[in-house]
Amino acid sequence: MTVRNLNTAGAVRRNTVRRNVKPWAPAALALTALLATGCGGEQDDDSRPAASSPSATPHGYVEGAQEAAEQQSRLLLNDPASGNTRVLDLITGKVTETDQVTGAARLATDGRFGYLHASGATHVVDSGSWMVDHGDHVHYYRAAIRDVGELPVGAEARIRSDITVTAVTDEDGKAVLYDRSKLEQGEIASSRTLPGSYDGAVVPYAEHLLGFTGEDGATELVVLDRAGKRVAAPEAACEKPRGDAVTRRGVVLGCADGALLVREEDGAFTAEKIAYDEDVPAAERATAFRQRAGSDTLTAPAGDDAVWVLDVTERSWTRVETGPVVAANTAGEGSPLLVLETDGALHGYDIATGKQTARTKSLLTGKQRAGADDGAPVIEVDRSRAYVNDPDGKQVFEIDYNDGLRIARSFDLDIEPVLMAETGR
Repeated sequence: MTVRNLNTAGAVRRNTVRRNVKPWAPAALALTALLATGCGGEQDDDSRPAASSPSATPHGYVEGAQEAAEQQSRLLLNDPASGNTRVLDLITGKVTETDQVTGAARLATDGRFGYLHASGATHVVDSGSWMVDHGDHVHYYRAAIRDVGELPVGAEARIRSDITVTAVTDEDGKAVLYDRSKLEQGEIASSRTLPGSYDGAVVPYAEHLLGFTGEDGATELVVLDRAGKRVAAPEAACEKPRGDAVTRRGVVLGCADGALLVREEDGAFTAEKIAYDEDVPAAERATAFRQRAGSDTLTAPAGDDAVWVLDVTERSWTRVETGPVVAANTAGEGSPLLVLETDGALHGYDIATGKQTARTKSLLTGKQRAGADDGAPVIEVDRSRAYVNDPDGKQVFEIDYNDGLRIARSFDLDIEPVLMAETGR
């Protein structure tokens, strides 16, 4: 793989980061146990050495992983036709080859693990990079990249995780919980199957599980404990639920007339409707959200030629008229709306005014169509950069969205990166 720095500023930024990172240790072991008791030095546990002791475990220590001062982003890449799968380390520029996964229809991630959804099974890759957000501070980790194994669910399964459990909902609505600490050790071990069936993904949140039950479009939001017992059912109507996202202000669940914001406070769960300000046709509703990980600003296609922006903080929807949309995303917090359009260029829009503020050259070698599905290029966004995959050109572009969509780097690959997802966020 060839990395091309397209200007000096971009090269300096990445090289500075690279010098501060040492080679990573073997694969990370159970992070869950550490997080369950809080950060080192912050918990009340007489069995641990005092913080002043020379043998004290360092704050944030995770056995088998190296903690870093900055985000350790990596890109998971797959070519469904050949099955070739790679992990690109955005700090070192190194590419790691993992097991072949042929015929993958989708690639999802929970911030650390990649899930390659094929028709017969879902292959799990540990990217070896992740972050732990404690609200007032964040820990970044890097470890070895490895293949974990396969989950017995196909391309239509929905997988959602938190630090202790991974919930896998299959195409029939059956949900199975997997032990997250076992995944971190390279093992796949289911803990229990939830009773009943669910419409859409079961989402772990606040040490509970959120899901929709019901038939024929009449659904009920339920809150379950980790044993699968129903503990609450906030009064909330959600017709034809589709799409979900976890934000700092709660979980957003897409509905035919807008979205529900589900929040937990002192053990009590509430659901608040964030409705569209208009009657939105089915083809223009938000059904799949994209965001910077944890951000309170969500995006979703609004038909072929517009994008919805949902500001969770303000409880408001904004429809931005664009060109024909292939993919959209935003970092939120005053950043531009990023839209990859069928002209192959990445466009920046001011969310408040709807005006285009910047545009790149064409980034895509092949032709694209609006309203593309999971096999289309995507826009991955972190705190300082965005990434766009060009499958036909065997490239990934790194974009500085805070500098007029400047192309900071491009990565030449030995595979066609049809599917892409970023980890370490």
